[in-house]
Amino acid sequence: MATTDEDTRTYRVVINHEEQYSIWFADREIPAGWRATGFEGTKPDCLTHIDEVWTDMRPLSLRERMAAAGN
Repeated sequence: MATTDEDTRTYRVVINHEEQYSIWFADREIPAGWRATGFEGTKPDCLTHIDEVWTDMRPLSLRERMAAAGN
């Protein structure tokens, strides 16, 4: 039996220009600066997907600076 606080909405995984991930309601327009990755599902499914694909939490600009510096 579902409880009244159970979240049954569909979410989509979004990513920004720094390759940072988040989730957004699938029925809402994605905010400026973000784009859909193509993955949609329940909140737990989306968060699990992010855990699997977001393996380096550093922003892209930091990773590029570190690579250029030889780190």
